[in-house]
Amino acid sequence: MANMGLFSGTKSSKPLTMSVKSLTVKFRIPYYTHWGQSLLVCGSEPVLGSWDVKKGFLLSPVHQDDELIWSGSIAVPIGFSCEYSYYVVDDRKNLLRWEMGKKRKLLLHETIKDGEVVQLHDLWQTGGDALPFRSAFKNVIFHRSFSLDRERSDGLIQNKLEQEDSVLVHFKICIPNIEEDTSVYVIGSTSMLGQWKLQNGLKLSYAGESVWEADCVIQRGDFPIKYKYCKSGKTGNISLETGANRNLNVDFSNNQPRYIFLSDGMMREMPWRGAGVAVPMFSVRSEADLGVGEFLDLKLLVDWAVESGFHLVQLLPINDTSVNRMWWDSYPYSSLSVFALHPLYLRVQALSEKMPEDIKKEIEKAKVQLDKKDVDYEATLATKLAIARKVFNQEKDLILNSSAFKNFFSENEDWLKPYAAFCFLRDFFDTSDHSQWGRFSHYSKEKLAKLISEDCLHYDIIRFHYYVQFHLHIQLSEAAEYARKKGVVLKGDLPIGVDRNSVDTWVYPNLFRMNTSTGAPPDYFDKNGQNWGFPTYNWEEMSKDNYAWWRARLTQMSKYFTAYRIDHILGFFRIWELPEHAMTGLIGKFRPSIPLSQEELEREGIWDFDRLTRPYIRLEHLQEKFGSSWTYIAANFLSEFQKGRYEFTEDCNTEKKIAAKLKTCAEKSMLLDSEDKTRRDLFDLIQNIVLIRDPEDSKKFYPRFNLEDTSSFMDLDDHSKNVLKRLYYDYYFHRQENLWRENALKTLPALLNSSDMMACGEDLGLIPSCVHPVMEELGLIGLRIQRMPSEPGLEFGIPSQYNYTTVCAPSCHDCSTLRAWWEEDEERRRRFFKNVVGSDALPPSQCLPDITHFILRQHVESPSMWAIFPLQDLLALKEDYTTRPATEETINDPTNPRHYWRYRVHVTLESLQKDKELKTTVKDLVCASGRSCPPGGQEVASNTRDKQQVASSREKNPISKPLSGVPQKVTVAVV
Repeated sequence: MANMGLFSGTKSSKPLTMSVKSLTVKFRIPYYTHWGQSLLVCGSEPVLGSWDVKKGFLLSPVHQDDELIWSGSIAVPIGFSCEYSYYVVDDRKNLLRWEMGKKRKLLLHETIKDGEVVQLHDLWQTGGDALPFRSAFKNVIFHRSFSLDRERSDGLIQNKLEQEDSVLVHFKICIPNIEEDTSVYVIGSTSMLGQWKLQNGLKLSYAGESVWEADCVIQRGDFPIKYKYCKSGKTGNISLETGANRNLNVDFSNNQPRYIFLSDGMMREMPWRGAGVAVPMFSVRSEADLGVGEFLDLKLLVDWAVESGFHLVQLLPINDTSVNRMWWDSYPYSSLSVFALHPLYLRVQALSEKMPEDIKKEIEKAKVQLDKKDVDYEATLATKLAIARKVFNQEKDLILNSSAFKNFFSENEDWLKPYAAFCFLRDFFDTSDHSQWGRFSHYSKEKLAKLISEDCLHYDIIRFHYYVQFHLHIQLSEAAEYARKKGVVLKGDLPIGVDRNSVDTWVYPNLFRMNTSTGAPPDYFDKNGQNWGFPTYNWEEMSKDNYAWWRARLTQMSKYFTAYRIDHILGFFRIWELPEHAMTGLIGKFRPSIPLSQEELEREGIWDFDRLTRPYIRLEHLQEKFGSSWTYIAANFLSEFQKGRYEFTEDCNTEKKIAAKLKTCAEKSMLLDSEDKTRRDLFDLIQNIVLIRDPEDSKKFYPRFNLEDTSSFMDLDDHSKNVLKRLYYDYYFHRQENLWRENALKTLPALLNSSDMMACGEDLGLIPSCVHPVMEELGLIGLRIQRMPSEPGLEFGIPSQYNYTTVCAPSCHDCSTLRAWWEEDEERRRRFFKNVVGSDALPPSQCLPDITHFILRQHVESPSMWAIFPLQDLLALKEDYTTRPATEETINDPTNPRHYWRYRVHVTLESLQKDKELKTTVKDLVCASGRSCPPGGQEVASNTRDKQQVASSREKNPISKPLSGVPQKVTVAVV
């Protein structure tokens, strides 16, 4: 009611009043918050803040039984509709957390009369709730060959309230995975819900987007009610929700609701679990390939995966890495372009349907020459490009004028043009270091237009790069579509960095901190840390356009993949940043991080900053490390600034300078020890510090990793030691947690919202405590490697205790294979046999197929959503495939920055496809564990025979008993 006379220009003896018909909407959601946090609802309409969280509607908390219920009421007009979501904020309405998944929709039908109260019963949407709607599930695993007809509009009410003592309850449930001719019911304790009898239950109608809805009128006297959802198949199979009964209890005391809208989230079923195989693209071997695995080989791999019971094929990065134009480029994580595909994986035979005979003969000859034990990176790439150029010269006008190419070009020209220009300039200047390109060192669109102009003499070179990328796109797209149709998820890999001499750093230099380098602190992989050489990201600059570069990367990936692995996901929380002049990964700091200030240190009695930040080198250190040659080292690399105290000279005061000078000394045969040993010893000296001074702010400091191991620390007084130890643990394990959490919640959602691919994070290494909660919140799937447990005090992970939202694996590309790991350490092998297998017997020195079978069975029987096995570990199930030394099957050695990535599987995909015995063994493992298998493919065994064989093998095999008596947790998850 309003007195309109106050605002009119006329006088009136009676106040003018106006009545607006309205409803009351009550929000209700259970959610536990921390002290100082509140819950609010924000939506598309002004009454809910118009998506401005600061203007959102705050809810009030109340404890009910063991739940914290947040609720609040607003008045809305009849026929009101909006979208909304829930948010967690602090006392100033600063955003702390938000729901994942799609926005909620509210549609209040006009049949709801003036003055009525509508109560919304919602559940917080987690990242896990959004997983079934990622393309891996929606478009591949749960893809339906049939269509569901929409039977009702979302929110439509089909019943009327005619009695005062009755309530209309609107049921809503999400079921992403459903078979053809399946009906959905809600059954419960009241007669309107069939009193737990399906035939009398309430049948739901399909409302689109995997949602089923129905409403019914229930008498107040029937409350509280208990209920569950269930599915009924055409064959009579009934699937009832797992877990406890759902409860609906309504307070009818004041302003009682007569309409209740239930949003019950996902139907609770046994968690969906699947399995997959992991192999680098370059490691695949087929009868058709030319020295290396090729994109079209994925079709054969998918066929083998389907018949082996696998729903997923995982690859390493496949982007072009041709920075150095030599075997160093075999490192797949150092991208020349984050958008371009690698020409290495091109099938040249598929370039033309009218291949000239002389080129066919050249291809056949090359196939024989390049069919080696390992990949010959340089020869293979050179051969493919040479053949591709010959085909290009014959068909360039036909292909480049085709509608297919024109469509490809128009969709990709933003990255394709700079990529082609970069490749031309790299070859012209004979370097990828764009700082050496003269006037082309600095990128501009005007310079690019001239470089790729049709009038330039080198235009055919530019067009050749277009041509190769077009065919790579066609071939990978064909393989990706084949995988989707077969029910197999193709999983890609998103590298954490780009090469500092890349297209991306040339075009977008403002997005990178070019005076720094990315790496990892000491961990399982390398006790001295890792230095990957990539520049770190300028996240502040990236945020200005809402991470457009990242969003473009993910959009491009999603053209081929339905899932991806985020390499070193810890880098999105904080990155280990090293100075550009570093060669090792030890003397770094986390970015972002809260440093130790000079004021803070001085308050603690720490003041001699030169002593703590400069390499601490005493005469006895030199004599101990270099023996009789210490005088030569001191004369050539150091100067004595105090009696018995030394410092590095200006030309040797960084790791790169030391390495360069050592190389010169070695060439002149002036070193008594080997160059490698001398370099390691000199690096030990330059790393002998306690604090790292911030190069951008001299009053900020960072504790050197493992500072207690340094003689610089050991020679300090006890007070300084105690203070620095305390500050060290505070820096690395406490003070950064909130900062890193906030950083991840800014950057990771930009990735996740850029595509509908399923995202998995490689969360190995030194894990901050904020990482796993954030990943769980965002619906990111973690990684568990048994030999690298994340739990403190454990030597070997226990697969039966893994969380559901994880990928579990016995090994990965960054460590030795299962066979090699078993055979490389006798004492560790004995501990595993005793503590995991549960046997006091002497374990076999070789990783026999029975050992492999036991370990793989541990993993497929785990609660993890995915069990993904390196192909080498699967081949170890059969003795015929273990003739090659196990050490030769390792893909990467993280301790070696110049490792040659060249492993090739020693058996062709065609041979594996013919091996029914191996496929049977693998599929039996997957099926017996209850994991899902893709439809189609050769049926290996009936369920009955599977169970009999498994039971029989467990009786005969002493290591086939269950891991432990720990029960698997029932989890509400992807179903």
